[in-house]
Amino acid sequence: MRYLILGCGWVGEFVANLWLKEGHEVWASTTTAEKYHRLLTDGIFAFEQNFDEPLTPAINLPKDFDYILVSVPATNKSTIEDLTKRFLRVSNFLSSLHYRKLIFLSSIGIYPDVSKEIDENSFEEDELQSKLLLAEKSIGLFPNTHIYRLGGLFGQNRIFAKYFQQKECTTGGQPANFIHLKDVASLISEGFVKPLNYKIYNVVCPHHPLKQAVVEASAQKYGFELPTAFNNSDSFQKIVKSNRLQNDLNYTFKYESPLDF
Repeated sequence: MRYLILGCGWVGEFVANLWLKEGHEVWASTTTAEKYHRLLTDGIFAFEQNFDEPLTPAINLPKDFDYILVSVPATNKSTIEDLTKRFLRVSNFLSSLHYRKLIFLSSIGIYPDVSKEIDENSFEEDELQSKLLLAEKSIGLFPNTHIYRLGGLFGQNRIFAKYFQQKECTTGGQPANFIHLKDVASLISEGFVKPLNYKIYNVVCPHHPLKQAVVEASAQKYGFELPTAFNNSDSFQKIVKSNRLQNDLNYTFKYESPLDF
């Protein structure tokens, strides 16, 4: 199989190396020279492309791929105008390629912070976060495209307790809508090769313990200090459900709960 990753960040690099070990051919874009050389060393056909700048055709980039993973971010610090230009360039890049299936990585940050259980149909478009929606709609115009809305991402050196050492935690009363890197990688790979019946999928662990419990569990497991205090001043009860993807792929999570990360 031949894979292309546009915007090869943390998730992209992880899945790229898994696909290499399986014997696949992997191409990937990056914005930095340092990562470009690291990807090349790993055996990935890397090329530098910053989608905030005019497109520069990648040398010898094939026109035909089996699967394309788009992980170019719709960062909140960017303006709508900048994101419009960014994703127009991504779209122009993709328009010259042939592929069997495309997956775009978005975020459950697209949903408003409300106290309810949320699935993919819980909100109208005008209730969703405008920047992420712009990105989803831009890439969603392409055929055979599916959108994965990822929960909070952890795994490897991303450990929840690490971010609260010597700090007050004000979100401990919120349910955790998290997902482990290894489950994301498996759900991407399985989503490419198995039928997907819907356009949009939430990608979140089935279990939603309170964030305070996750902080305490990960601090104990990895030896981090606890927060200076838990002050649940920001404790809306949002729970994002991922039953649709779990059912479509008949998937068993490697980490059903963030308490196991």
